[in-house]
Amino acid sequence: MGDDILKTRRAAETVARHIEKLILEGALRPEEYLLPERELAARLNVSRPTLRDGLKLLEDRGLLIAERGVGTRVAPIGAAAITDPLIALLAASPELADDYLEFRDVVESQAAALAAIRANDIDRQMIADCLAAIETAHAGADPDDEAEADAALHLAIYEASHNLVLLQMMRALSGILRSDVIQNRGRMFTIPAIRELLRDQHRAIAQAILDRDPDAARAAAHEHLTYIRRAAQEIREAEAKLGQSLRRLSGGGLGQRSVSDDAST
Repeated sequence: MGDDILKTRRAAETVARHIEKLILEGALRPEEYLLPERELAARLNVSRPTLRDGLKLLEDRGLLIAERGVGTRVAPIGAAAITDPLIALLAASPELADDYLEFRDVVESQAAALAAIRANDIDRQMIADCLAAIETAHAGADPDDEAEADAALHLAIYEASHNLVLLQMMRALSGILRSDVIQNRGRMFTIPAIRELLRDQHRAIAQAILDRDPDAARAAAHEHLTYIRRAAQEIREAEAKLGQSLRRLSGGGLGQRSVSDDAST
């Protein structure tokens, strides 16, 4: 009886380790639901009781969440980092936007170079698909679709780098990444030809990776983030100047001044 219990525990640990590996590699993504119990047990070639024990181990470790009547899904790994007050403070501080983009430049340039070296056929197809999605969104002129396609490409590049620390770190920061992309896109749509420039920059990054040229991929990613930083800075400065002008017109919202008053002086 003791041997049977030990074998069951070992089998459950094997199940848990296998699923843990899939989560770490990014094959199973945060919030993704696992297959139904019967099918999952068959795929793993274990009994359903053994499967339940393995899943329970991962629930206890905070990697899975069981929802009665719905199924089991991967926990929102990294969410604690995103909701940390310090991270929230950084994300909400406009003066730190350039620091964040600088961080992305350093990390993403190297990730692109690694992707050019390490990407396999599956990775390259994923990057090609992301680029096609960017082209489709661009043709539709939908800023939300373009922002989502933009963020998906950047995350695909991290996956293709096959550096699990980079991948999981940026997965955890994906909320900030998406917000950053969307905010930049929203403001930059006011600049003529901005959309074409961004599309061309993404084309260059993706093509360098597909061509397995790490130097070109690093340079293209750096050029892209350098451009984003410069454009974002110019927009912030223009918005600040406009705000000053509007406050002068209205007395900072506290005076009774009107536009005609300023025009007559």
